[in-house]
Amino acid sequence: MIHLLAALAIDHVINGAIAEHKLPGGVLWMEHNGRAVHRAYGKRALVPKEEAMTEDTIFDAASLTKVTATTPSIWILIERGMIKLDDPASKYIPEFHGGWRDEVTIRHLLTHTSGLRPDLDLNEAWSGYDEGIRRASIEMPQNRPGYVFRYSDINFELLGEIVRRVSGTPLDEFARREVFEPLGMRDTGFRPLVTPSVSEGPGRQGGAPHARPDPSLTLRVTNRIAPTEMTDGVILRGVVHDPTSRRMGGVAGHAGMFTTARDLAKYARCLLNGGAPILKRATVKLLTSVQSPPNVAVRRTGGFDYDSGYSRPRGDLFPIGGYGHTGFTGGMMWIDPPSRTFYVFLSNRVHPDGKGDVLLLQRTLGTEVAKWAGVSGGSQVASRRVQWITRGASAMNGIDVLHTDHYRALAGLRIGLITNHTGIDRAGNPTIDLLRSAPNVTVVSLFAPEHGIRGAVDENVSDTTDAISGLPIYSLYGEHRKPTAEQLSNIDALVFDIQDIGTRFYTYISTMAMAMEAAAEAHKKFIVLDRADPIGGDAFEGPIAEGDASFIAIHPIVVRHGMTAGELAKMFNDERHINGDLEVVQLRGWKRAMWQDDAGLPWINTSPNMRSLNAAGLYPGIGLVESAISVGRGTATPFEIAGAPYIDGEQLAHEMNALNLAGIRFEPVRFTPDASIFKGESCGGVRFVITDRKPMKPVAIGFALATTLRRLYGEKFDADKMSRLLKNSAVLDAIKSGKPANYEADERAFGERRAKYLLYSQ
Repeated sequence: MIHLLAALAIDHVINGAIAEHKLPGGVLWMEHNGRAVHRAYGKRALVPKEEAMTEDTIFDAASLTKVTATTPSIWILIERGMIKLDDPASKYIPEFHGGWRDEVTIRHLLTHTSGLRPDLDLNEAWSGYDEGIRRASIEMPQNRPGYVFRYSDINFELLGEIVRRVSGTPLDEFARREVFEPLGMRDTGFRPLVTPSVSEGPGRQGGAPHARPDPSLTLRVTNRIAPTEMTDGVILRGVVHDPTSRRMGGVAGHAGMFTTARDLAKYARCLLNGGAPILKRATVKLLTSVQSPPNVAVRRTGGFDYDSGYSRPRGDLFPIGGYGHTGFTGGMMWIDPPSRTFYVFLSNRVHPDGKGDVLLLQRTLGTEVAKWAGVSGGSQVASRRVQWITRGASAMNGIDVLHTDHYRALAGLRIGLITNHTGIDRAGNPTIDLLRSAPNVTVVSLFAPEHGIRGAVDENVSDTTDAISGLPIYSLYGEHRKPTAEQLSNIDALVFDIQDIGTRFYTYISTMAMAMEAAAEAHKKFIVLDRADPIGGDAFEGPIAEGDASFIAIHPIVVRHGMTAGELAKMFNDERHINGDLEVVQLRGWKRAMWQDDAGLPWINTSPNMRSLNAAGLYPGIGLVESAISVGRGTATPFEIAGAPYIDGEQLAHEMNALNLAGIRFEPVRFTPDASIFKGESCGGVRFVITDRKPMKPVAIGFALATTLRRLYGEKFDADKMSRLLKNSAVLDAIKSGKPANYEADERAFGERRAKYLLYSQ
């Protein structure tokens, strides 16, 4: 019954995506402990006429080529002693040499850690296999090899050529002979519609020989191939969709293979069962385990994805330890050895207009397949560093823009980097690794804010040495809160890259302000790599902090400021009379109304208790009461619940819901925190359920909660404990007396000050 219900849920997920026009159709094949389920969904073609999807439909596999053709071919050659994993690529492609190219190894190519850019330039007119390889061979890595992960088709174009040169056989022939035929993958190969006469012409332009396809196969498969996108007025069908592979004649290491779900299942089953008859078990173990250099934060196997932004097909329940891949045209696969499960889903989501989108389906389908297999998740899932986003725009934080601009803002500089674990690019690479592997940039030292360089410390931070980079780490949350003159003596600039969460009393912005002062005093440049305000930059809310500046109120601003770090830096530089040499590397593609997921930017827990974007959205208000009641520290959902031993959760939820606050609902809850206030005590309280975050006003919610608790429980709720973070006596007095807090004048005044420092449009 469980399997049946889970299978129905899978049907619902796929059919729902088809109904939303995310894809015309697809074919699923999944197995658990040898038990297989396979079925077709939707349409194979929509134009020029509709065709029903069938299980034997042949799909353009796109980047599944990398792991099904090129990866096993490389490992077969490794197994036979013809190449070695850590051999330089230039040993086999001598023209790929000079500069950092000489450091690129087979391992770097397989794990996308070569530093090469994503693909060849298609803005220039060129064609031919040999020309494509020539262009790949003159590519210079953008980062030093072995430091960062950057998914690159060029890596596998070079690997495909290495297969050709070492074996003496083109990749398509080698893969057919050594992989596809031994596994009985009858419908898998390259260039399925190229006839013998055509193969003598444009398909060979540039010189690389390719096997002539079997005419009988061509006749057999023509009507089963799923069409892809309309290109130059023609729907591609049996001609590779990938433009680089198409220019290279349809055979390349990164794309060009066509296959069926049944055939891919044979390959997945082969790997799951140890590799016979194409590879030895020991080789498969190497191929499918982490092979990226140990200092690289984003992990890949010897060809497959393992734990990166491309791991969406794993879903939310399969633990880290499996492997898989996706394809641009809409294919995906994931193999989970611990549960003896794999699934393959092929689609032509680019048909007919290229607007289909299966990013969310990758994640939801992986989750539902895990449920079907009886996988419930575990601690490995909960411990992931980065939460990848499956929707939204393609905004770029400052570090991404810096890379795109070839690190020009830092050229020739010796820098001190103020960062922590939140300093990552869109691919999850730490800014530390990006900058220390960047051309013409010298990272001299690191500076750590509250919670330390890895974001795991909930106490004062000490000076230390970074275990990965070997760089000295100076604490800015210990003996010193700002860099010393001695620490700045051997640098030209301080660079700041930390993710703020848009709240006045979150200390990262205080670290920035004090570091700006130190840089100005030492006559050093200060560069902010800007980041999106994760809870949006179009709204600001709350009273202005009164009294002397402190580390939790470094500047007189409202509670929720609605500004980026770069915008705040401009304000601090002016209003605090720092007058430093400030430069902001600005965001691209971000609008003020965007939350972090709207922008398509990955989420990483910004501190030990800031574990979700919802929590960040609630924090400006719920954080204000954390000294008086438990706000869930010591539970799995800090700032998403609140309570105390004396609170009746049912009553509090009723009273709060009666206020009809926009965008929020309150549910009664009981919990026992294992840390912080009321540790080990059973608490009654409420869970905060965001129903619409756009009109939600978190500061108003926090004040309403405090006022209600004061009214219901009197001095049991010690409102005076809010003063440290609130820093506004008039609002505190209003809460204690049960009157509405009025801070409209503060918001108007702040809005006028704020306007001249904003860098981004609505």
